[in-house]
Amino acid sequence: MNSTVSSSPAALVTPPAQHDARPRGYAERNAQYWRRNLVVCVFGSFTTLVSLSMLLPFLPLYVRQLGVSSQSAVIQWSGIAFGATFLGTAVTAPLWGRLADRYGRKPMLVRAAIGMAVVMSLIGVAHNVYELVALRLVAGLIGGYASASTVMVGTQAPRERAGWALGILSTGALAGNLVGPLVGGVLPDWIGIRGTFFAGGAMIAAAALLTIFLVKEEFHPASDVKAHARGTADAPVRRANYAVVAALLVTAMMVLLANMSIEPIITVYIGGLGVSAPHLARVAGVVMACSALGSMLTAARLGALADRFGSWRVIVACLVLTGLAMVPQAFVTHWWQLAGLRVLMGMTLAGLLPSIGKLARQSVDESNTGRLLGYLQSAQFSGQVVGPVIGGVIGVHLGLHAVFFVTGALLIACGGLARWAHRRAEA
Repeated sequence: MNSTVSSSPAALVTPPAQHDARPRGYAERNAQYWRRNLVVCVFGSFTTLVSLSMLLPFLPLYVRQLGVSSQSAVIQWSGIAFGATFLGTAVTAPLWGRLADRYGRKPMLVRAAIGMAVVMSLIGVAHNVYELVALRLVAGLIGGYASASTVMVGTQAPRERAGWALGILSTGALAGNLVGPLVGGVLPDWIGIRGTFFAGGAMIAAAALLTIFLVKEEFHPASDVKAHARGTADAPVRRANYAVVAALLVTAMMVLLANMSIEPIITVYIGGLGVSAPHLARVAGVVMACSALGSMLTAARLGALADRFGSWRVIVACLVLTGLAMVPQAFVTHWWQLAGLRVLMGMTLAGLLPSIGKLARQSVDESNTGRLLGYLQSAQFSGQVVGPVIGGVIGVHLGLHAVFFVTGALLIACGGLARWAHRRAEA
């Protein structure tokens, strides 16, 4: 799967004295590929996340079709099936990141795409709800194309462009999460629920083919795996600052925790704003999508700002602004006000992941970057699992409005942690 670069005629006639004997690092060797790889990774992340999120509108219907009858059981199994994928990804992301450091980034992309294409198609032939949950879990365990893309783009892009590149990649993933439910609301009427899963598998298979034939990587196992043991002439091995790494992991978790904490109660909350029952599900879906829409608008721009002014500054500012944007959501009187504030929250939230990815690359030696990015992905998906749980518990015991206050306070506190980590990094 690894490609090699043929010598050009000019290189063959260059006098030996003019050759640069300095060992080239991974990013330097792949400098000619990173733009094309970024395009393929954006498309692959988009298609895989469309396929994973498009079942949201019809998941309860599919659960009922698989033999679950009572309303409470349908809701329970739908939640379990939806969260299983993110749990699986959180568990295995560090493993895939470590294997990416050892065997290369492209094999991890191909593995994720092929595995997800097969599993997505198998979900369409599930016989009962247990098989559905198991297959959704397997999709998370062996999948993670977006996570593998983050590792590839985060290690191949030049350091001065890494924030922008990760912002573009984040935009593709967010677009997939936004478009997926819209596709899932239309496609089953045309080809049926089971046919929709086959269509999702076909989309991911197309991404797999593009990855196999278009993504290029020059990976040298002998040198890249052992780089941490010796370093190169101009790039000595970095000793990881564990306080900084811990702050990055907490911040990565807070990104999706903040976004998902309101998910369990958002429909109930909107119902209390005067939206009638026939329109409740549609309006709730629009409001849920607003944060992703806002993030799409600013992810690349905020990533570029991280390249220009520093990632820590962008992280602290985004955490504080997102925390402040949570508070007025508790005082809205109409659903469209909530939607507008969710767009604003998404715009400020979008700067976190590109900046975190850029800092991760700078915090450890190049040979360990994939491993750290894997841990960051695990923390991120853990926030997607933990966020709804925390939101539901707070909503039940302290009231719906308290969810916004507590989440906002956590984000601002995390901003203080990031400021402390920034000082530690500069010390």
